[in-house]
Amino acid sequence: MTADERLTADEQLAADARLVAAVRARDVDAVWEALCAGADPDARTADGLPLLWAAVDGIDHEVAAVLVKHGADPDRPLPDGTTPLLRAVDLGSPALVGAVLGKDPALRLPAAARARLLALARSWYETGAEEELRRRTGAGGPAERVPVREDHADVEQVSLGGLTVRAGHGAVPTELEWRFRVLTPVDELVARAVRHRDGLHVGRSACLFVLGERRSRQAWSALMAHHRHPDPAHRRFVAGFLLDAPFLRQGGPVEYEGEETELIAARTSTEPDDEVLATLLGALDGREHPDAEAIGLRHAGHPDPRVRRTVPNLLGAPLTGAGHDCVLRLTRDPDASVRSAAARSLGDARRTPETRAALLALTGDESPDVQGTAVCVLAGSADRTPELADALAALLGADDRQVRLEAGYGLALRDAPCTAAAVGLLGPLTGPEFEHDHRVSTLRGWARRRRDVSRDVSRDVSRDVSEGV
Repeated sequence: MTADERLTADEQLAADARLVAAVRARDVDAVWEALCAGADPDARTADGLPLLWAAVDGIDHEVAAVLVKHGADPDRPLPDGTTPLLRAVDLGSPALVGAVLGKDPALRLPAAARARLLALARSWYETGAEEELRRRTGAGGPAERVPVREDHADVEQVSLGGLTVRAGHGAVPTELEWRFRVLTPVDELVARAVRHRDGLHVGRSACLFVLGERRSRQAWSALMAHHRHPDPAHRRFVAGFLLDAPFLRQGGPVEYEGEETELIAARTSTEPDDEVLATLLGALDGREHPDAEAIGLRHAGHPDPRVRRTVPNLLGAPLTGAGHDCVLRLTRDPDASVRSAAARSLGDARRTPETRAALLALTGDESPDVQGTAVCVLAGSADRTPELADALAALLGADDRQVRLEAGYGLALRDAPCTAAAVGLLGPLTGPEFEHDHRVSTLRGWARRRRDVSRDVSRDVSRDVSEGV
């Protein structure tokens, strides 16, 4: 808003009132609109506290982020001597802390303020959320724990004695250290991460992110040393890092990438833990290694299905003779996830009678996931045989809607007579999940062409009757 567009006093009061209501309602869009209309991001609630504090106290990281982006002050002292940023750290929500940290906190905040924030975060982490709440409230009995999703990661919300926090204090010091330009020892980051068994836990995710950003050979070597750790939790974390490395590095090249791939390949021959082995094989997928196919073939008969289901992706595309035979065997695996992986791999295979027969058989699989994968591979293929059309038609009665949708899509591509039945069985295909769905677009196009043809035929018949034909 320019100087010429400044609001009058009454307009400012009205805009601020709309902002206060929007923050209370946790309505991010309305908060954006009020701020863009000139509302003061540092406006106060009826009790005199800044709106940012209200958003922070409600653990509303989305609204807090919008307020900070528009100029709300995360460092403004509150009556109790804290700040919105300090309160965010206290509440243990990594998403909230990230939202309130603002721009360049290492430069903006004095050393004493940074030290206070880090000390608070580390104290919560070392004590534990429940124990710290118990210490603060004196409450007995078990705490109430509720799982919460924050920015694609998992964190628990813990309530005890009338206080509620998020148990993300393991991630908060990691986030603060990185933003304050403190290089935490790699061993300490790994120790924080392995405390959480859940691969999606926010404390684990924060360590993965920071290690992905630290691309020096020294940091990489310190991390890779844990692949020999006697505790499989450490090896599991390193394998997870190697699996996610391309995403964590955002495609940025690193000088040791070849060494990393060789390390993965070598570990697949020696790793005793099945979960770690499966993750390593998944990490090898997509990397260039001359022995990838041989490694996959060697593990095709592994007793753990988590390992077997990684095999098809290691056999390359197009499949060689040995790889092709291996994938065909895996389509008959007792585990559904392995059969599904095999069916997906056959989508890139040369079409042979054996390939086609295997995929057709999988359309009748007892698992909806396997059915869905097989029909997805076949529906868009060049196969126009009656056998495939019959297999697709047989799936119109499947319990899984996605299977029915894929089958209907395949029938529409072939202009099969039973496509109309497929459209009827699918019901309304509306909603945001269908907005850009190519299968829905194809079915709608088929229905539109059918209506056009029916209209043309009706018009021709009417003309013929009127002309006495």
